[in-house]
This record gives sequence, structure tokens and C-alpha cells, in this order.
Amino acid sequence: MARGPTCRVPFRRRREGKTDYRRRLRLLFSRKPRVVVRKSNKYVMIQLVSANKFGDKTVVAAVSSELVRYGHEGGKSNTSAAYLTGLLFGKKAKKAGFDDAILDIGLHTPVHGSNLYAALKGAIDSGMSIPHDTAVFPLDERIRGEHIATFLKDTSILDNFDSVKEKIMTEEEGGKECTAA
Repeated sequence: MARGPTCRVPFRRRREGKTDYRRRLRLLFSRKPRVVVRKSNKYVMIQLVSANKFGDKTVVAAVSSELVRYGHEGGKSNTSAAYLTGLLFGKKAKKAGFDDAILDIGLHTPVHGSNLYAALKGAIDSGMSIPHDTAVFPLDERIRGEHIATFLKDTSILDNFDSVKEKIMTEEEGGKECTAA
């Protein structure tokens, strides 16, 4: 361990590779809630996080495992699921009264066309205002899963995507309650 008066030991979360404090400070100075997008091997998670002096508070959350309630039959960590999760998250956030936010992808590498940006596109398509560059979004064919449908020669993938998207978009008028976490 470092010893002496001139040695400075980095914060624990920086040492563990979990937090980039410079980026976090820039996001906090915006004074807007953060749309935190995280992905794992199985799921895509999106949270609306509000910061105050006592710590961060999660206001709204959506996980791709919730898509089963809307009839989604595909994987939960692919580009289509990320977009639909973003759409669901955006509807929940709008219902909770949040219209604008700023994107926080943490230590994930910002790759154009990735699942992180598919989730962002879903949140924007639901009506949220998040600063972005449209060049980072995946192609619409990729979001719908057309590349998989043509490879497998199966159009049920596209039909399932369209039906789930329609259910999420009409959820507010349809009577189902959109709950904030």
C-alpha cells in the first residue's frame, strides 16, 4: 500500500474500476436526472436516477425481463429488447413527470449502434428529451430484427416486435397502469 505524505490513494470504486469520478461530476453538474443504462449478458436495465446531497435515488426503472408481460418472445439482451426496454422506460418516466434527462452509460465503451444506444433511441421515441447525436443509433432494420428474420426466413420475429411495440405505446390509453419503481 502507498505510504508517505505525498502519496494519494485513489478512491476504492476507482481502484475497482467501477466509477469514473470526473465523468460523474460532469453529469451531476448538469443538474438533470440521469438515464442510467446498464447491460449484462442476460438483461438490459434502465434507471432514472436523481442526485441529491444524501445520495442518488432511483425514481423510475425498467428491465428487459418485464417485456414478457407484453408478449415478447425473443431474447432479453439483444438490440430489439434494448429498444423495447427503452420505450417502456420512457413511457414510465413520462408518466412519472420526467420529460428530460441526460444519458449515463458508466464505464461501458460507447460503440455506435450498440444496445446502449438502442435503449436510448427507445427512450427518445417515447417522447423524452435526452441530448444525443443521431449517428450513434443502430439502423432501424437492426432494431426490428430484420437481419435475423431474413437469415432464419421467419417473419414472426418482426410481427412479435411490432405487436410488443404497439402494446407499450398504447399502454397508457389501454387501461394498464404504468408504475414507477
